[in-house]
Amino acid sequence: MTKAQFLSTLIRKNISRSYYSLEGGLPNEKLCIDYENEKWIAHYSDHGIKTGIKYFESEDDACDYLLRAIEESACGKY
Repeated sequence: MTKAQFLSTLIRKNISRSYYSLEGGLPNEKLCIDYENEKWIAHYSDHGIKTGIKYFESEDDACDYLLRAIEESACGKY
């Protein structure tokens, strides 16, 4: 899954943008995906600090991981 497909899935599932950011940077209290140093990174951004950082070789793996994390967060399980 690409980031574009990932975003389409989030929209289709009606998941609030308040849970995630796909634009990079350090938004406050959101699950994020970035591409840095030839690696995909999924993390939680909390007050300007990346926490729970996970590295992935592929965009697909990073998107799959983040989708599960967002769904758990949206259900109050994160």
